[in-house]
Amino acid sequence: MSNQPRVFISDAMEGLSERAGRDLLSPLRARAECEIWSLARRPDREELEAALGAADGWLCMLTDPVDEALMAACPQLRVVSSFSVGIDHIDLAAATRRGILVGNTPGVLTETTADLAFALLLAAARRMGEAGAYLRAGAWAESQWEIDAFVGQDLHGATLGIVGLGPIGQAVARRAAGFGMEVLGWSRSGRAVPGVRAVAFDALLAESDFVSLHVALVAETRGLMDARALAAMKPGAVLVNTARGGIVDEEALVDALRSGQLGAVGLDVYAQEPLSADHPLLAFPNAVLMPHIGSASVRTRVRMADLAVENLVAGLEGRALPECANPAAREAAP
Repeated sequence: MSNQPRVFISDAMEGLSERAGRDLLSPLRARAECEIWSLARRPDREELEAALGAADGWLCMLTDPVDEALMAACPQLRVVSSFSVGIDHIDLAAATRRGILVGNTPGVLTETTADLAFALLLAAARRMGEAGAYLRAGAWAESQWEIDAFVGQDLHGATLGIVGLGPIGQAVARRAAGFGMEVLGWSRSGRAVPGVRAVAFDALLAESDFVSLHVALVAETRGLMDARALAAMKPGAVLVNTARGGIVDEEALVDALRSGQLGAVGLDVYAQEPLSADHPLLAFPNAVLMPHIGSASVRTRVRMADLAVENLVAGLEGRALPECANPAAREAAP
C-alpha cells in the first residue's frame, strides 16, 4: 500500500494543460495518489462524498459546495485548494474549526477580470450585443444606415462609480482614468485610492452614469444592490457585475430593466450558475450576459492552476500554503 497522500481533483484540466504545453497536475501526480474527475459535468453531492471519503486533499472548483456536512463525511481531509479567488462556496468557519486549511488564488486574475469589467462597460454602453445580433440576423443587409440606430452612451467624460476598492476595483479605476472618466468609489473599509473620489454609497449610486461591482460576497454585501439601491441609481444608468451574483437582487434587477430605470447591464456572474435557459434576464436585448469568464485568459487560468496546485502540495507536505484563507486552521488541526 502506498504511503502517499490521497487527493481528489474536481477537473482534469486537460484542455488548459494542452494550451499551456505541459501537464498542470504533474506536481500532484508526483506526490500523491490522484483521483481525477474526468466527466464533462460537475460531480454531484453523492459522487463528491464517495471521492473524498478517504482523501487527504482536494483541488476543488468554485462550483463545488464545500459545506460542513460534506467535510464531516470526509474525516481525513486536511487541505482544500480552490481554483478561484472567491471562497463563498466554502464554509470557511467550519473548515477552520475542523483544522482544514483552505487555499485560493488571489492576485493572479486582477488585471484579466478588470479587462472584462471594462469590456462589459463598453459593450453595454455602446449596445454592442444588440448591434451584433442585428447584423448576424441579416437585418442590416435589408435596411440602410440610420443616424439613430443603436445610439448608446459615451464613456469618456462620464462618471463611473466603483463599489469595492480592492485590487480589481482599483484596476478598473486605472482603466477608467484612461477614458477620461470621473471615478467615484465606495468600500466597506473606507480605503483611499489615488484618482478616486470617495463618497457614501447612496451618493455613488445617485451620481454615477455607470456602476461597477467589485466587493466580495459576504453577509454584509449579499443583496447589496436591492430594489432600493437600484431605484437610487441615475435613470438610464448602466450596472456591471463581475464580482458575485449574490450581490445583486436579480428579481429587482429584472424589474429595473423592465421599467427602464436601468439603461443596460453587463453581467458575468449570477445568483445561480449556470444561468437557466428560461431566466428572465435573457429576454432583455440591453443585457450583455457572459458565462462567468472573468479570469478566462490562457495566462491567467494557467497561473491560477499553478497556484491551486502549489497550495495543495504545500498543505499535504505540512508547509504553509502560498495563499491561505484560514491560517488559524493550523491551530485546530489534530
